[in-house]
Amino acid sequence: MGYKIITDSTIDMDHKMIEELGLTVVPLRFTIDGKTYKDKADLSDMPTETFYAKLREGKMSTTSQINADEFTRVFEPVLQGGEDDLYIAFSSGLSGTCQSAFIARDELKEKYPERKIYVFDSLCASLGEGLLVYHAAMLKRAGTDIDSLYKWLGENVLKLCHWFTVDDLNHLKRGGRISAATALFGTMLAIKPVMHVDNEGRLIPVSKARGRKASLTSLVDRMAATAIDPENQTVFISHGDCLTDAEFVAEEVRRRLGVKTVCINYVGPVIGNHSGPGTMALFFLGKER
Repeated sequence: MGYKIITDSTIDMDHKMIEELGLTVVPLRFTIDGKTYKDKADLSDMPTETFYAKLREGKMSTTSQINADEFTRVFEPVLQGGEDDLYIAFSSGLSGTCQSAFIARDELKEKYPERKIYVFDSLCASLGEGLLVYHAAMLKRAGTDIDSLYKWLGENVLKLCHWFTVDDLNHLKRGGRISAATALFGTMLAIKPVMHVDNEGRLIPVSKARGRKASLTSLVDRMAATAIDPENQTVFISHGDCLTDAEFVAEEVRRRLGVKTVCINYVGPVIGNHSGPGTMALFFLGKER
């Protein structure tokens, strides 16, 4: 039987890739300047550059998760059409969106007992979630059935490595990721945190680097230490409106690790709300997170 891969807008993929992979993407929302927008990959509600310009102006943004009714409206037409659902969710360690999907699944299972409705907690964010979804879509394209793909996700999700750094510590302070004192002294000393998403899907500070270039190089160092066959894997890089830095990291992984395929896109407004302009993130498959 056929099935649809469904995910949410925190995958931070560009619209063209989403269409090529045949994905259904449910948007989260963000509110800025008193107005609420959908986080759409086609940027029809708000261009990403505009969002970051507003953050740099000092505007405050908030985000909201997807609720169970919204998931039901997406899941049910697939089931009615005789296909199954595989939803790959934004990390439960960062949002309640995944829990909303479980609620919708449980309600629909009673109504469509003959259909399969899988909800998979990616424990991932941004293009880390996107890279997991990309691999899932490629396996589906190769003929992998829904049960085998769900099993593959469970076996490989903790190999999906996320390494981040940020340029402005105040966004992490506002989100409760670091203390006000850490933000103050880190800014004074040009200290940049190097963070990852851990096995529980939470964003965790791991180390510190002195200066921006050192923090970018540290991301590549982390990949060099754990990546599986880097020459033959697809690497994703996301950035908070700092394309030059993203291109520097891309060139470094090509030069140092022989990576051939690198995809770059923005950190979208939902993740960017918490990490701020200047966020840089590197995603790849490794031996462990």
